[in-house]
Amino acid sequence: MENTVLPASYIASLEQRLSALTAERDSLRSTAERLSSERDALQDVVEKMRDELRQLRRLLFGRKSERFIPSDPSQLKLDFEGVAELKQEREYAALQASAPTVRKEPAPRAEKPTEDRQRRIFSEHLERRNEIIEPDEIPVESKRIGEEVTELLEYKPGELYIRRLIRPKYALPDGEGVVIGDLPSLPLPRTNAGPSLLAQLLVGKYRDHLPLHRQIGIFARGGVHLKASTVSDWVQGAAELLEPLYMCLRRRVLGCDYIQIDESIIPVLDKDKPGAARKGYHWVVRSPELNSLFFHYDKGSRAQYVAVELLKDFRGAVQSDGYGAYDIYENKQGVLLLGCWAHIRRKFEHALTDDPRRAEYALQVIGKLYAIERRVKEQGLLPNEVKLIREKEAYPLIKEFEKWIEHERTSTAPQSSIGKALRYAYALYPRMARYVTDGRYRIDNNLAENAVRPLALGRKNYLFCRNHEAAYHTAVVYSLLGTCRLWGIDPVRWLTDVFSRIQDCSVKRLEELLPHKWKPRA
Repeated sequence: MENTVLPASYIASLEQRLSALTAERDSLRSTAERLSSERDALQDVVEKMRDELRQLRRLLFGRKSERFIPSDPSQLKLDFEGVAELKQEREYAALQASAPTVRKEPAPRAEKPTEDRQRRIFSEHLERRNEIIEPDEIPVESKRIGEEVTELLEYKPGELYIRRLIRPKYALPDGEGVVIGDLPSLPLPRTNAGPSLLAQLLVGKYRDHLPLHRQIGIFARGGVHLKASTVSDWVQGAAELLEPLYMCLRRRVLGCDYIQIDESIIPVLDKDKPGAARKGYHWVVRSPELNSLFFHYDKGSRAQYVAVELLKDFRGAVQSDGYGAYDIYENKQGVLLLGCWAHIRRKFEHALTDDPRRAEYALQVIGKLYAIERRVKEQGLLPNEVKLIREKEAYPLIKEFEKWIEHERTSTAPQSSIGKALRYAYALYPRMARYVTDGRYRIDNNLAENAVRPLALGRKNYLFCRNHEAAYHTAVVYSLLGTCRLWGIDPVRWLTDVFSRIQDCSVKRLEELLPHKWKPRA
């Protein structure tokens, strides 16, 4: 059989066609890969939008509590329609229906005296001002047989009064001069603001969340008209007067070996953009053991250098959330970084609608850890006893939870709620188990978070600070009033006494004015 020889032109056309098909195949493959990538990206966007929708629905219609209580299949549900009515109950109901109806007269209810009932409502220490209301006409031979007392709780707004310091002058005999009593130290010597007024202005703004213009309006209704600029200067001067005490408080808190730290927003007017406010930050540092705290302001920055500068001399345990500024302390000698289980719990709580199976398991484990903490707190155990119980009961749960996170995190979408929760917990896990090493440490950072709540309430009312200096003074006052609150001290009474004494107080005795050592003068 003779070999057939194809024409060279035909072979060239075939090669050309093959080349064209190969190029078309590569183009189609590239297009397919591009479309696949776009599909994956769109799926991530859709999943993210679905997750945001779930979160919005949860915020609008979900439960408010963070505590997760799993459903117990062995526990009977409330049956408001009587489906699960007991046999004995049905028999009793039938017996009652067949029995003759006997109407019982209602027992006379003992009527307690009005005064006794009202005194249980109103505190005994309140002043009683009696008003006697006699009948319009009393016959001559009438005899008093008793009385009825009605108590009304009344309110009298705070009073403004003028405190006049009168110092008589006496001429000494033989023209030896004049003698006069010494003027007591005044908080702001060249003003007419007394200690109690300054105390009320600060407490009104930073504790009761009343902006200065509202307080000025209250004073005006009482007949005292004050200029806004004058009151603002008084508040600034009072805050400056408290700065030495604030620095003393900072040294006390940073001198311990266990602190909690958190940050909160404080809007500050931007000098470069008139009428606009920039987002500033206050850092709060709290000592659970000393029951004291302080706020730190560094031109509103939240950068890592602020934390480094703030804690440069600190040695001990630092508990925080997952903010990356604290990651540097993982490798700093002398500092032990602790995590916050409350933040991990919130992440999984947000993922309940996304992946109930995984989220419920995580919340059940975390719930067991918190149950241990509630039990040791209720028992009032010592730190060393708490440590032993945590090592025996909590640590095994934590290790099993770690293995579960390691296994599950690779099988979830990164942008999903459950994926974010798993990766958040995995990234912070080295510091999450460290609280078991010391019975003094807390399972979460909630004490520091609670400390910043007055700041959040305050900014909703006074909206912003006019400059960095005002924001710093805000930190000063919040620190001292916050510590007063922890010690259960009346802030107005404390500030009034402090303003009366601080000008004459030496640096060595300054700590005596801090809330934990303060003793009011007789």
